[in-house]
Amino acid sequence: MFKKSFILITLIFSTWNWAQAQQQVLIPMDASQTNHLKAYGVIFNHITDGYPAKWLLNYRGGSFMAVVNNDIIRKSRLRNVQLEVIGPADASQILAEVESNSSNTSVVNLEKAPKIAVYTPEQALPWDDAVTLALTYAEVEYDKIWDVEVLEGKLDEYDWLHLHHEDFTGQFGKFWASYRNMPWYIAQVKQMRAMADKLGFATVSEQKKEVARTIKRYVGNGGFLFAMCSGTNTLDIALAAEDVDIAPMQFDGDPADPNAQQKLDFSKTFAFQNFNISLDPRKYEHADIDVPVSINQVDQSLDFFTLFDFSAKWDPVPTMLTQNHVSSVRGFYGQTTAFQKDKVKSSVVVLGEAPGRDQVKYIHGNYGKGTFTFYAGHDPEDYTHRVNDPPTDLTLHPNSPGYRLILNNILFPAAKKKKRKT
Repeated sequence: MFKKSFILITLIFSTWNWAQAQQQVLIPMDASQTNHLKAYGVIFNHITDGYPAKWLLNYRGGSFMAVVNNDIIRKSRLRNVQLEVIGPADASQILAEVESNSSNTSVVNLEKAPKIAVYTPEQALPWDDAVTLALTYAEVEYDKIWDVEVLEGKLDEYDWLHLHHEDFTGQFGKFWASYRNMPWYIAQVKQMRAMADKLGFATVSEQKKEVARTIKRYVGNGGFLFAMCSGTNTLDIALAAEDVDIAPMQFDGDPADPNAQQKLDFSKTFAFQNFNISLDPRKYEHADIDVPVSINQVDQSLDFFTLFDFSAKWDPVPTMLTQNHVSSVRGFYGQTTAFQKDKVKSSVVVLGEAPGRDQVKYIHGNYGKGTFTFYAGHDPEDYTHRVNDPPTDLTLHPNSPGYRLILNNILFPAAKKKKRKT
């Protein structure tokens, strides 16, 4: 009798376990989602733990689907992430709908989480980094690396690299005019010059150019690069000025080449061309790639950029990068606020632009075996973030469309690539 009861209990448990394995978790990413940003972390860590997931492009804001296990349900509930447990019939119906030729939707398999590096110094700076804020809030692990690690070849250990408030031209962010007497600026310049000397470079600008070239090789070899704020345009300026001194005397001890503009090589850049550099140390702008405040004069309540609507089946990469629950996103300033449309190469895909203002906010392109994505501005939830402003508290912005674009980029490398339809 005991043996029969044991067998019956075992059969019941096995049947329940099989049925549970057929159930799916649907994490909606439309307006019904209670915490969009944490949802990315739940899925990212689910993949990291060795479980596959699906990204349903253009379906309910770019929802996620995964096989049920107690861990993903528990983590979602602890993080106030809305999810729905659905049966195999409902899951099959959703997938059939998403894969139907009659809808602008598609399924992307998420299989292996990328290893993430953020290019940032160890010392505290008087500004935050929206990407590190997003990764920390979403509970996604990342490593910090700086010039020494980059030049030692450590980039090869990572799949995804982020650049933010950086100056690859060696002009210390062009803060000389306004902040040269501030303790943080003095300390930063001293630290960077000491590092350049230790690494065998005559100037910081020469060191930063070598870092820029190393990052370019990393992308060419298959790396995923995501940059924001001044990390976008100063990288391209440094690449274009590879053999040209564009740093005024205040930064490297000798005058800039007076013919520097004519010597720029735009064939070496990722995204920008035909730009004019500024050799004036008193000017905040590095070049005319950026749309400065004087040009971007629009009321804050009207400052939006629009995401393009791509074909999920024909253009899955830009579709992944623009997944959102809204099509228009609030604008925000930065040292690089937006890109002049006529300075963007024709080979680059524009993901988001400010209608009627000849400026783009969000772009993507391929280089070699890798890709780059540039997102202008400093902090999507702080319209005019300034030096020494406190970091944004993302607990107040769990459904931020602007921050969602950042987190789309960390999942993009996890997607199993499909052959492009022809």
